[in-house]
Amino acid sequence: MTSAFFYANRLKLLLLTQMKKKEIEIKTVKNPWPTKAAMEQIYAMKLWGDNKTDFYSGIGSHNSELKSPYINSLVSFLTSFNVPPVVCDLGCGDFNVGKDLVKYTQRYIAIDIVTDLIAFNKKKFKDEQLEFHCMDIALDKLPKGDVAIIRQVLQHLSNTEVLAVVEKLMEYKYIILTEHLPEGDFEANKEIISGQGTRLKKQSGLNLLLPPFNLKVKEKTQLLSLASKHYPGLIVTILYEMHS
Repeated sequence: MTSAFFYANRLKLLLLTQMKKKEIEIKTVKNPWPTKAAMEQIYAMKLWGDNKTDFYSGIGSHNSELKSPYINSLVSFLTSFNVPPVVCDLGCGDFNVGKDLVKYTQRYIAIDIVTDLIAFNKKKFKDEQLEFHCMDIALDKLPKGDVAIIRQVLQHLSNTEVLAVVEKLMEYKYIILTEHLPEGDFEANKEIISGQGTRLKKQSGLNLLLPPFNLKVKEKTQLLSLASKHYPGLIVTILYEMHS
């Protein structure tokens, strides 16, 4: 009897311990914010840095060793058209990059999810062929255009949201995608919660041609691969020519 009582109590204690562990695990699961709220917090708290302005999209948009080669590469591409293209900038940020591309386009449609940021950009940047819109590129219908620019935007989104964007990209003739990737071999497309961080912390990065995205393209051309002492990994820009 004593032995049976001892083992019964030990089993009961083990079950209670396991139940308590499960409760702790459930409580520690991160509940993602809506992406709009997460991005608004990033700018409000200056989580990408501060250059003494109201809105700052980080060194990727301001460091000359990153920005200048990118601008030169895109100007070369945009000026190759007989007729200037309509460009949709999906995630324009503080527009410190986009402002240098507008004059090479027929129309430049700049989009971001942060309402106050778009209002700020509308006051600061003015051009006849430039327009700003506050939109969620994962949820809203995207404007029509010839070229979609997505510069270090998808790297901050969950796979579900990336997939929602990818399904809309076939509407464009060309996609210019820039992503922060690990150096060397890595497992692509690991899941993250949308927000400030990227898959780099998981030794991962986006490859839209692989599952779960499986983007179908006619041709892929790498335009840039930039390394810097300011960050680990590589900033890679790829031009996709679509089937349409």
